[in-house]
Amino acid sequence: MGTKSAFNRITLWASFLFVVILGFSRLSYGMFLPGIQRVIGGSYGQLGILGTVNFIGYLVGTLCLPPLISRFPDRKHVINRITCLLLGLTLIGSAFSDHFTGLGLWRFAIGLLSAFATVLVLSIAMDAVRPAERGAASGLIWLGGSAGILVTGLFAPFTIDPSHLQGWRYAWVIMGIFGVIAAFGFEFVTRKREAEKMPSQTESKSRDKENENVYRLLLNPKKLLFLIASYFFFGWGYIIYFTYLIPYLVSKGIPSLYAGLIWSGIGFAGLFNGWIGGKAIDRWPSGYTLASGLTLGTIGVCGVITNSMLFTVLGAAMIGLVSFITPPLMTTALLRRHVPHHAYAACLSIATAFFAAGQIIGPIVGGVAVERYGLQFGVASSAIFMAIAAAFAGLYGQQQRKLEIRDLPDSG
Repeated sequence: MGTKSAFNRITLWASFLFVVILGFSRLSYGMFLPGIQRVIGGSYGQLGILGTVNFIGYLVGTLCLPPLISRFPDRKHVINRITCLLLGLTLIGSAFSDHFTGLGLWRFAIGLLSAFATVLVLSIAMDAVRPAERGAASGLIWLGGSAGILVTGLFAPFTIDPSHLQGWRYAWVIMGIFGVIAAFGFEFVTRKREAEKMPSQTESKSRDKENENVYRLLLNPKKLLFLIASYFFFGWGYIIYFTYLIPYLVSKGIPSLYAGLIWSGIGFAGLFNGWIGGKAIDRWPSGYTLASGLTLGTIGVCGVITNSMLFTVLGAAMIGLVSFITPPLMTTALLRRHVPHHAYAACLSIATAFFAAGQIIGPIVGGVAVERYGLQFGVASSAIFMAIAAAFAGLYGQQQRKLEIRDLPDSG
């Protein structure tokens, strides 16, 4: 069964799914926050808790997936198709929320399902791509998330403008319908390949043995610990920025159309980031490549501190261009290079759990900062954690030379 180039029908439909998995299901919440507040009520700190609930669901999903895959090693495609379909349907369901508690339950379910979908879609799609092009393929898939942000921003006049109180509901219904279509499309293009693949008993047994060593591999300071730590602090930092940026812009009196265009600008810049970042990690598969993007992203966040809307916008564009999609896609590609084939899904799931843990802490810390010191300080605080993520990525780059010498031949 041959592998494909980075750009193929499977990675294309995987990218469409990531429009939903990342851009619509997770990050649209920050964009719709002002509109949701007008209808449901609550302070930004309280509504930020629902962002935390979403990522608690995401964490639960990432922790549940490895044992689920171990229990049903030959059912990865079945679990994925059910998950992706349900994700679209839960987006539609969340649009009908009238109360804080109800919306929280929907956000939890969406987090759970998007965690499953993130790992499974990436794992299935990457299996179909030639090893030398997996960074580029990862970039193509993750740029779907940027496209989702771009589209979400275009909804702004209908979702955060006070004259369209129910606009966020209609937007989530449309997003959910797109998710259902994308789930069917991905199922169609992967069904033939799934039929060709006949897993052997030997594969299943070796997978169980490799899964036992996953934590030892990921949490070893001489191997992947610094990469995982970088991913954790990136999750902590970026989610503060994406949760409170739009409320900050609205509080400054920026018209909803312009706030939406700034949000879309992040997504548009991320389209280039997905492709460039994927190519870069294929050519320079190093923690230093990751650290450079995170450092520039830290500088971008600091644009908020200047009290200049121009620098805030330029900073947002920089984040979209070099550090929004870069860390997840580069972590995805680096893990694919340095872990055994059958342990990849479990390793990616656990790495994503650390990412999710950072995203759980982020909205809580950001919410406290917003309540005590205002929206500007809350948004700017994300720079602290982005900088820590960059430092750990640099440490991983330093450690990586030893890693490549000792372990690259063993991982194939």
